[in-house]
Amino acid sequence: MTERAQAGPGRRTMLGAGAAVLGTAALGLAGGPAAADTAVNTAGRHGGHGFRLDLPVPTVIGHRGTSGYRPEHTLGSYQLALDMGAHIVEQDLVPTKDGHLVCRHENDITATTDVSDHPEFASRRTTKKVDGVSLTGWFTEDFTLAELKTLRAKERIPGTRQKNTLYDGRWEIPTFEEVLRWADREGRRRSKPVWLYVETKHPTYFRGLGLGLEEPLAKLLRRYNRHRQQSPLILQSFEPSSIQRLARLVATPRVVLLSGAGARPWDFVTSGDPRTVADLVKPEGLKWMASFAQGIGPTLDLVIPKDASGRLTAPTTLVEDAHAQGLVLHPYTMRNENTFLPADFRRGTDPNAYGDAFGAFRVYFATGIDGVFSDNPDTALLAAADFAAK
Repeated sequence: MTERAQAGPGRRTMLGAGAAVLGTAALGLAGGPAAADTAVNTAGRHGGHGFRLDLPVPTVIGHRGTSGYRPEHTLGSYQLALDMGAHIVEQDLVPTKDGHLVCRHENDITATTDVSDHPEFASRRTTKKVDGVSLTGWFTEDFTLAELKTLRAKERIPGTRQKNTLYDGRWEIPTFEEVLRWADREGRRRSKPVWLYVETKHPTYFRGLGLGLEEPLAKLLRRYNRHRQQSPLILQSFEPSSIQRLARLVATPRVVLLSGAGARPWDFVTSGDPRTVADLVKPEGLKWMASFAQGIGPTLDLVIPKDASGRLTAPTTLVEDAHAQGLVLHPYTMRNENTFLPADFRRGTDPNAYGDAFGAFRVYFATGIDGVFSDNPDTALLAAADFAAK
């Protein structure tokens, strides 16, 4: 299917359902700068800058690339997401010992690389507490970039995605700079920008190690001219303070990620802020986030909760409340396998078989969300096209 057919009719603002609320301000940059290439002043929300993102709605975000088909956070996974037509391709960033930013979902690389097969690194196996959780394995901050480049990526959940193991060992761990170069090359080849969605992982933890993420990230964004309001890149983090720090460094759009309702962002834990995610999704919490971010990335359960049997219940007011504050919503994560789908949409008894993902997409899109992270961008694109055609 062609990209035009996948994307649905025309290109619209990212805001989608919230456009009726914001009108021409569609994704107003929070307290935006007077010049497009300066850092963002976080005071005020509706500055009237008329900031817009030229993306279809619903926006399909390739989660870690195409992790439903290739080992996550590899150039192979990113390339396939782009070839499938994903509107944005996601990267998660962690640092190396010598301060390079590399693309891994976690700093613990035990499950996503062949590090355990390297006897020269056996002594690096250790136990650490990351954001309050004790983990035993190998960690990027204990390796130089040159050492990490001797490793190869592998499928993180081979029991669920056995077919992906075919590609184990094919790709190395990419640096974020390599991804920026790849995106520039592909953008020139396709005569249109390649959008990236970039997350700072465990920023408080790494800052405590002297490996702050935001400054080197901002430096790379400036080097590759992706630091402006209209740059084809969105920044994201589960820690609001990381987004606030980035807002002082670059003008790039920003999204606060939100996990379960009872959770507290780790920077809140370390600073003594008593608020939970449940507090942040209330109108006052959304208003606060809108003072320094342009969107939120909630878990899908915050949009439509599940009951004890795993079936969907009634939607919350989160979409309406967030749009009222001018925030876009890009929830996470849609996957095709039964084990990841709401119980309403599971088919058969094999947890690793595909369920009725299209049915689940229809229900989530009907809430008015502006996009979604998906391990299977091709499925998401077809579902988005069906929704847009209605």
